[in-house]
Amino acid sequence: MDMNEKIVKAKQALAFRGRGDSAREVDMSFGDERVPPGQHLVNNWPVLDLGHKPEVLLEEWSLKIDGFITHPVTWKWEDFQAQPLFKSHSDFHCVTSWTRLDNDWEGVSFKRLLEVVQPLSSAKFVLFEAYDDYTTNLPLEVCDDDDVLLAHKWNGQPLSKEHGGPVRMIIPKRYAWKGAKWVRKITFSDRDQKGFWEVRGYSNTALPWENDRYG
Repeated sequence: MDMNEKIVKAKQALAFRGRGDSAREVDMSFGDERVPPGQHLVNNWPVLDLGHKPEVLLEEWSLKIDGFITHPVTWKWEDFQAQPLFKSHSDFHCVTSWTRLDNDWEGVSFKRLLEVVQPLSSAKFVLFEAYDDYTTNLPLEVCDDDDVLLAHKWNGQPLSKEHGGPVRMIIPKRYAWKGAKWVRKITFSDRDQKGFWEVRGYSNTALPWENDRYG
């Protein structure tokens, strides 16, 4: 077993800790109505990944968008920056039980991306691929929401490499593993293709307010 596999197994065990143990699935929100069941508040922003943080230079970054769409595109950094700036304020829920409130994001809204590529009527699902080969999936209707974006800034600062910079997905109404770091490709499809954690037993829907962690 190589080091990366060991790291993945350790993080998988962390996320699954307490599965089947009802005592660990209790509401830890301490009465805060903004904190989903089973979550606790943090003031920092913990770093979780697959053990590899790719170094993606801005001059080398690109985002390919393909699949069941009218206008396939590949954005370079200049193309991404040329899109209308979108700002969003939302909370961030990690499946490993922590929540960080009041995050300010800047980037390109997913609705803007949809305007550019124009999905076909047969497009029902989206698959995200990252520079570290991570993948995750969602229905298109989930991504077509007012608070979903491709973020390049957090609280006024460029996203660090540790948190998925230059660009990561932010999908506030789902657990954070659905928001791929270091995103490099977005594929629209007529079928659902499960991602890295989904094939390893995580929920395919990932709804924080339903404590929806595992499949």
